[in-house]
Amino acid sequence: MKPRLRALLALAVLAALSNAAAAQPAPTGRPNILLILADDLGYGDLGCYGHPVIKTPRLDRLAKEGVRFTDCYAAMPVCSPSRAALLTGRNPHRLGIHDWIPAGSGIFMKTEEVTLAELLRDAGYRTAFSGKWHLNSRFNGQEPTPGDHGFDHWLATQNNANPSHENLTNFVRNRQRVGPVQGNSSKVIVDEALSFLDASPAEKPFFVCVWFHATHEPVDAPAEYEARYAQVEDPSKREYYGCVEYMDAQIGRLLDALDERKLADNTLVFFTSDNGPETLGRYKNGFRSHGSPGNLRGMKLHVYEGGIRVPGIARLPGKIKRSTECREPVCAIDFFPTAVELSGAKLPPDLKLDGTSLLPLLRGEAIARRAPLYWQYDQAIGGPMRFALRDGAWKLLADASQTKFELYNLSDDPGEKQDLSSTQPERIKQMFQQMRRTHAEVNADRNL
Repeated sequence: MKPRLRALLALAVLAALSNAAAAQPAPTGRPNILLILADDLGYGDLGCYGHPVIKTPRLDRLAKEGVRFTDCYAAMPVCSPSRAALLTGRNPHRLGIHDWIPAGSGIFMKTEEVTLAELLRDAGYRTAFSGKWHLNSRFNGQEPTPGDHGFDHWLATQNNANPSHENLTNFVRNRQRVGPVQGNSSKVIVDEALSFLDASPAEKPFFVCVWFHATHEPVDAPAEYEARYAQVEDPSKREYYGCVEYMDAQIGRLLDALDERKLADNTLVFFTSDNGPETLGRYKNGFRSHGSPGNLRGMKLHVYEGGIRVPGIARLPGKIKRSTECREPVCAIDFFPTAVELSGAKLPPDLKLDGTSLLPLLRGEAIARRAPLYWQYDQAIGGPMRFALRDGAWKLLADASQTKFELYNLSDDPGEKQDLSSTQPERIKQMFQQMRRTHAEVNADRNL
């Protein structure tokens, strides 16, 4: 055989093998589901989202192994409503949760709400929660706990880490108070999740929520992680940067555990944040959290992009192509229907969902939303705007009276610098009509 022909045949064989490997079916059986949530992590806080200093090697690697969403949104610019939306697939105003829940306020997510944990548990999944809950106002036996919302096992705090991320005194496990707990909360909650995996029967799929306290104030990080940013002059910045990198390292422990247990190929991992970065310096230590919205306008508590656009990374070998970037707008409310479709769990026929399954999108197909993405935050501090609607590349904002508007084309102007409202009256009219319809629907359905 001539050398040139031999080389061509060799290339053909290699191409066939490569195509065959790429075409291997996804692992059989229902996938495990791991939902990882950061607290107050900004859109620009990770290496794979452009932070120039903070090192996040494990999340950067996760993005290379799956999909990085450039336009991923929290359901609200504040924590409790966003968390409720993740677990229910519903706009949080339907649930009567429209702001963060103060301790002792008597506000909590009602047990009538159908959660993802309940549906997956009924479908045969083992379910666990570890971390910051913030969907009730007290753990006193009188308000629902994670266990009342479908989690077989749980370790949680009502709200923030107390007194800081180090050596917490306010953990509760399965209705029993725990503590004080030694160590950083990021490690403690990952330890709990790993213990749950070790105790779970191999033949049953799992749904595990790991919801970090990081990077919420008051920020704390192990000294060795602060020391990695010795070149940074501001000590509060060193602490914040170390906090983010330490959370990344603990996420790495979770991902390593999936590899060691040979679970990675059949586990959907989804990472996101509950809202944009906190920079108000409201806490006694006086530190600003130094979270970054990247090139976006606004922060936590704003309906501008910096308050609601957050990191979003997903990995599921065989269903999500490696090292991809998705520019389609997606939201926390979409996680619920996506996980339900993946698991084969049954939805109640009368359940009103606002989210849309992302599985078609992950297959390279378009998704059809019932209505554009919508936000309402009545306590927004970033100017007069209280409402937002995103339809394709366009975003409309309205003030509390819904008489003043701003309009942006986010494909050209993600930083919301050029208000186009004076040049697009017909678009504003059409989008405002949709905003009013959605506003009326979700508030009429409010579960108080």
